[in-house]
Amino acid sequence: MKTLKELVNLDEPGMKLIKEWLKDAKNSCEFLPCDEKRAENELLALQVTTRSPMGALVYGSGGLIINHGWMRVFGSGCEKMKRGIVSFNQAVQENFSPFSAPYLLIADDVLGGNFAINAGGLGKDAGKIYYLAQDTLEWQSLNVGYSEFLDFAFNGDLAKFYEGFFFENWQEEVAAISFDEVFAFMPFLWTKEGANINSVSKRAVSAEENFRLTLEFMQNLKR
Repeated sequence: MKTLKELVNLDEPGMKLIKEWLKDAKNSCEFLPCDEKRAENELLALQVTTRSPMGALVYGSGGLIINHGWMRVFGSGCEKMKRGIVSFNQAVQENFSPFSAPYLLIADDVLGGNFAINAGGLGKDAGKIYYLAQDTLEWQSLNVGYSEFLDFAFNGDLAKFYEGFFFENWQEEVAAISFDEVFAFMPFLWTKEGANINSVSKRAVSAEENFRLTLEFMQNLKR
């Protein structure tokens, strides 16, 4: 285990690069404030140097809010989004360890979709980002690494990626829930009856509750 001093890189800080990316971002991005104690604890648990974009984001930010709250990229957590990258993974993955878990959740969206770095449990392409969509309940590789994922969040065509899922009045409804909540849909988006997102009902639930329920559905459907 590296110490905090070993993990914090002052000579080549990754945060400098992230802030440069943010200046040119096409999508709306909110940089959440950093809580020093949370940042130290999350970075120590994650064991990633701040020279990397991930380590820099965890140590220097509570997280990133993309597209008016539609997507949330995990940092170290703060009052506005209490979930830190490690604390959230610990809450939803049994016996979670950054060194042995099948994947590391790094972001989510209001649909209850989750982004994760494959650590070997999702496919042979370790290090690549996968997306777990609510309409398929399957992990799908995006064929990008973490830095490329941030570029997608900042500049990607979200309208195309989420085509058919920006429900009516989504900005007003997303603004009314917390960054630790997602929408649960009924009928479920993965059912035939839930194919049209504007014809289903929805309610805000905790992101932790939603992810656990998603895993249960995935396991049951495989039986």
